[in-house]
Amino acid sequence: MPRTLESAEIILSDDGIAYSPRYDDVYRSTAGGLAQAQHVFLAGNGLPGNWAGRDQFVIVETGFGQGLNFLATWQAWRDAPQRCARLHFVSIEKHPLTREGLAQLHAGLGDLSPLAVQIQQQWPDALPGLHRLTFEGGSVTLTLAFGDAEAMLPKLVAGADALYLDGFSPSRNPEMWSDTVFRGLARLARLGATLATCTTAEFVQRGLQAAGFAVSKAQGCDGKPEMTVARFAPLWKIRRHAPPDAAHWAERHAIVIGAGLAGCAITERLAARGWRVTLFDAHDGPARQTSGHRAAAMHAHVSPDDGLLSRLSRAGNLHALRAWQALADAGHPVNWHGCGVLQTGEDDTENAAQRAALDALGFPESFVRWMSPDEAAASHGATVDRGGLWFPQGGWVAPPDICQAQLAAAGDRLDARFRCRVDSIEHVDGQWLARDASGAVLASAPVLVLANAHEAERLVSGRFLALRRVRGQLTDLTPAQVDVLGGWPDCVVTGGGYLLPRGEQGGARVGSSYEPDAGPLAESATVHADNLGRLASLLPDRAAALARIDPESLTGYVGVRTVTHNRLPLIGRLADEPQSLARADALRGAHLRDVPRMPGLYAALAYASRGLTWAALGAELIACHLEGEPLPLEADLADAIDPARLLLRALRHGQAADPAGQDVGPIQD
Repeated sequence: MPRTLESAEIILSDDGIAYSPRYDDVYRSTAGGLAQAQHVFLAGNGLPGNWAGRDQFVIVETGFGQGLNFLATWQAWRDAPQRCARLHFVSIEKHPLTREGLAQLHAGLGDLSPLAVQIQQQWPDALPGLHRLTFEGGSVTLTLAFGDAEAMLPKLVAGADALYLDGFSPSRNPEMWSDTVFRGLARLARLGATLATCTTAEFVQRGLQAAGFAVSKAQGCDGKPEMTVARFAPLWKIRRHAPPDAAHWAERHAIVIGAGLAGCAITERLAARGWRVTLFDAHDGPARQTSGHRAAAMHAHVSPDDGLLSRLSRAGNLHALRAWQALADAGHPVNWHGCGVLQTGEDDTENAAQRAALDALGFPESFVRWMSPDEAAASHGATVDRGGLWFPQGGWVAPPDICQAQLAAAGDRLDARFRCRVDSIEHVDGQWLARDASGAVLASAPVLVLANAHEAERLVSGRFLALRRVRGQLTDLTPAQVDVLGGWPDCVVTGGGYLLPRGEQGGARVGSSYEPDAGPLAESATVHADNLGRLASLLPDRAAALARIDPESLTGYVGVRTVTHNRLPLIGRLADEPQSLARADALRGAHLRDVPRMPGLYAALAYASRGLTWAALGAELIACHLEGEPLPLEADLADAIDPARLLLRALRHGQAADPAGQDVGPIQD
């Protein structure tokens, strides 16, 4: 059962000092906190000198609090004449402040106020997991890990150059100063990483030493004569799974195959990091296939156990909204319609399960809450016959608009090759070659990303990708047909089917079928009739009027989704299947990190009906893998979408054969 994330409670004294009743301790005053940040954490870690001239520098912190350490570090980065090109700051916080509480504590920051306001504007809801905030055009990244430090540290994938060991005093908050935390920090530390903390408690120093840190004392501040500084220098020489090092590419050039939601998102993320991208698509422009329809809805998935799909979809939704806002801020709007999404249960049993999920999770209402049928009808014109989950941040967008915005943002780093089909790929002397049907080389690059859905299996012998094609058909209602039906909801409504609000021309879209792909992609009147039936189940009071619409008169959109055995995408570096199968016996007890991989070959595939959810997050994930940056997902979530997961399963069970003949498990929605 998931643990509810509880926001911090603060009490302000008359002189502006914040007190935490939970820990019976005070937050640092603004002046005192900034002085401590500059002396203990910056100077104690040799900053800004240690990041001078670096392409990348990663800091991991325990205890974000009111963010004074981050603010001081950010300002020092801005002031440094030889600052690193990209600064990553990863901070764990068990009890995050509310946006209002943060603003209250940030009052009186003086020169740092403009930076503090930027944090407040992007501050996420109190939802468990990782939240990635970007500043300075992407050069400064703050990754907030909301959850308990002992639980979150093993889930972080990052290589730390500096560590800020902060938090309420050991006597008030002993869990923050445990051996588990020290070992977790050591697991993330790159060799030579520095650490600083204001405490000199002997058990803290002993714990750090046992974890591999060389510990010493330095002059303290704020009335304390000493503080602790350390450097990661373990006596053991072999680390089975060392944290990722910053990548050093001789040539930052990637080939991306496929210009749908997946490929365009990857193009933008790589271009933002200075990569040149050669983008191939066989059609005459971006978003011409599954990503080509003009309206698609997005909302999170919620389940009582907050399982993998729920956590992944929440991370993907929140990341997408932030990514699209960043595009808009840069002058490339995606035209997101944040009208909200109402998800109703198909029957009373499903309704009860929805309410149970809300009660179990305790998520903030700004993310999801219950909406009654009366409120749905009165506030949104949605005449549903039962209540449901209301996602106020949900909505709809035209996928082609997102693709166009991302390619525009890539600018002159993009070489787009439309009407150009890649017939084969080959790895030669550290370069991936993309060839046409005649065998001529179209482009070469050290990195190649397959973002071309089911077409990927044409280019790689990926037996263990196990991709399937699923047909989907949407139905468009004309303005006149919508008028006959009476009022129309101004939000997205989902359940047994879904409907979108009226578009600019007054029509509306409903759907969708989910059926095996068979034959040509031609519209079917039978499926249009089924979609009308789905609409009638959502809005029962319109059933009689819907029955009078002739399905033969309807038009819509039909496409093919690519799915996996459990409907989770394939995002990450592709496995070297021949080498893995040759070492099958040795890999019987392997983990994903042990599976041999193809050099520089990545996949962003099988987004199914959740392309809006997966695309931006998947692109960031691949870019971080390539650069050795902290991942935007917890380790178990990244593993859940790893392209090698089905191969690993076969290896573990001694079934390294064609998975088409295996039982790969039930479909999970």
